[in-house]
Amino acid sequence: MPHKSKERSIVQKLDLDGYILQFEDFFSRKKPVAIPGDINQHYRYITALSNVQFPQPDKVPVLERELNVIRKQGVLALEEIFSFVKIISYFNKLKALTLPEPLASWIGEIEIPESIMEIIGYFTEEGEINPEKDETLMQLEQALKYNRKEIKETLYRLTHAAKLQDYLVDTQVHFHGGEETLLVRGGFNHAIKATVVGRSAGGFFYIIPQTVTHLKEKEAALLSDRSEVIYRYCKEISATFFEWERFLSFLDKAYDRFDHYQARVSFARAKEYEFVLPSKQKGVILHDFAHPAIENPVPVSISMDRPILLVTGVNAGGKTMLLKSILSAVYMSKYLLPFKCDVTRTRVGHYKHIEAVIDDPQSVKNDISTFAGRMQEFAKLFSKENAIVGVDEIELGTDSDEAASLFRVMLEELKRKGISFVVTTHHKRLASLMASDDDVELIAALYDEERRVPTYTFLQGSIGKSYAFETAQRYGVPPAIVNRAKEVYGEDKENLNELIEKSTTLERQMRQKIAQIDEELKSVERQKQKLIDTEENLKEQHRKALATLENRYNAATKKAREALKAKESTEGRRLLNEAHKRKQVEVKEAALKEPEPLKEGDKIKYRSHKGELLSIRGKDATILVDGMKMRVPLKALKKRQDTPKVKAPKKPKKSTHHVEKSGATVSVKLLGMYGDEAIDTVDKFLSDALVNGLSEVQIIHGTGGGVLAKLVTDYLKQHPKIQKFYRMPGNLGITVVEL
Repeated sequence: MPHKSKERSIVQKLDLDGYILQFEDFFSRKKPVAIPGDINQHYRYITALSNVQFPQPDKVPVLERELNVIRKQGVLALEEIFSFVKIISYFNKLKALTLPEPLASWIGEIEIPESIMEIIGYFTEEGEINPEKDETLMQLEQALKYNRKEIKETLYRLTHAAKLQDYLVDTQVHFHGGEETLLVRGGFNHAIKATVVGRSAGGFFYIIPQTVTHLKEKEAALLSDRSEVIYRYCKEISATFFEWERFLSFLDKAYDRFDHYQARVSFARAKEYEFVLPSKQKGVILHDFAHPAIENPVPVSISMDRPILLVTGVNAGGKTMLLKSILSAVYMSKYLLPFKCDVTRTRVGHYKHIEAVIDDPQSVKNDISTFAGRMQEFAKLFSKENAIVGVDEIELGTDSDEAASLFRVMLEELKRKGISFVVTTHHKRLASLMASDDDVELIAALYDEERRVPTYTFLQGSIGKSYAFETAQRYGVPPAIVNRAKEVYGEDKENLNELIEKSTTLERQMRQKIAQIDEELKSVERQKQKLIDTEENLKEQHRKALATLENRYNAATKKAREALKAKESTEGRRLLNEAHKRKQVEVKEAALKEPEPLKEGDKIKYRSHKGELLSIRGKDATILVDGMKMRVPLKALKKRQDTPKVKAPKKPKKSTHHVEKSGATVSVKLLGMYGDEAIDTVDKFLSDALVNGLSEVQIIHGTGGGVLAKLVTDYLKQHPKIQKFYRMPGNLGITVVEL
């Protein structure tokens, strides 16, 4: 219940309550909005269902109580049984459709038992037992029909009887208390025997004639007999349901699951909305997004690819709307609810928690100030991870300069815990403090100065003006008052604000250019590597061409020798000797051009690393690079020609890899160990390394599922003697530790 209340709170804060109510109308029965289970699997089913037409399910109640009655071998009422019949009948309709995968497999695997199928035939479309299935019930139904006809005809005859005309108020049959009656004046007892069942506002009497009373008693007896027959059916069907209670529970859950799918698809079709599956990558990119609570909205296109999005600018210019739009997109995507956007260019990351610090908590009931309330909200965030938080007017309730410093530190600390922020402010202090942080994206709300109205559009990478004076004048504050306020404010501060905005913009542009240059350098490196690969391919092609020519030459000379044996020719011998000489010259030239083949023990260069060739197996080679054995393509290696050095007197060897030093080693392998065993091994390994004065060691934990790597990282973070540790590049599964 608290979780549900919290979800409702975030829905209201983001103005999604009306949207959620509209969506819930598409459910066949009431349930929470979230779908339990794997969201990726649900998305596949929803996508498949979006491609077909399907019948709308009937409205049915939640059947948890009815299932408990079945488990206790109780007897269900007829309408309760019919609720199960509607669910079973709906799955029969689905099984008759041609559905795409994976829907076809899922629905096809639901096999309804024959005894349950027979029960469906007992019912009419209105939920009554079909009298054609039971002779006794058929007779009772016919008797009831005839009796009701008799009541109607009797009342009609009485309304036209001459002796009663003077007492009848009208000739209508009145329903009073569920009974068919006549409305008469006082003294009616002189003309007819009847029972008074009520009086009208005009003082007249509602009566049931005695002849009709006998027919009513007969009808009651027939209805009682009919109820006994119906109860017998309910008892028999409930007993069958008890035998198949587990199947009915399964079918009830499957119906709820399909109801989630069909409601979303039907809602999306009705509103022309799109589904966006949450991405594993953090961040939010919206294109032509429209918040469902806004009529005729200006489509929002925004990119939040950094942990903090800081929105500044005009009051009433759409900052809060932008904040709610981003958080709403995350919420709707998280629960696979459709919304309006350009789905091909929209990406929404997955966040475990969605928080909105929007309301002013100050009130007599809360007995708390605005700023204190904000501090309470932020204090709760330190216990969360993997969250996206929206904070509207972040410096609300206190001095903006002091708050800017405080919130900057808190935002930076919470950012390290994996929390992303969308923050709005009309103060420039916080924006100027955080503008240089690469993890902060600045957004300015744009304002039309000529028309003096907000545009509800946004510019990334800039700080926006608050336009307080313009806003005041737009809402009716006299121009003279605004002009006096501008004088009090002073030109210096206005100039300072403009300088802050310009300097921030320039700094952003500089960082963007640096990032662009870095990207261009990476592109050049990729092109360089591509050229190296092309060169290697050409060399390989050249080698194959030489081998082909060699084969052709050998075949030609062989045929020439055979021909000369058959018929001696001095000129033929001369030409053959000349060909041999030319081939020997070409072989020598090729030998000069071809690099010396690699062999075991050679010093080699692999990319930018230097190492030693240990062994060759086919087209692959095993090398030793920085103490690690690696298997790489043989063609990726180059022989390294080291400059010969003058031999120095032999000293005891000092190696940084797998060489013992007074009982301590510079690396340890954790491969194949359990978690506790691995941590104990690392603890002893680091202790030995510290005692023996080692400055750098390596922990080999492998890649695998990443469990050992995470355990090692968590342990190293808490170790007091660790100066620095980092993962060795190349996804080698090694962590380097500096002591």
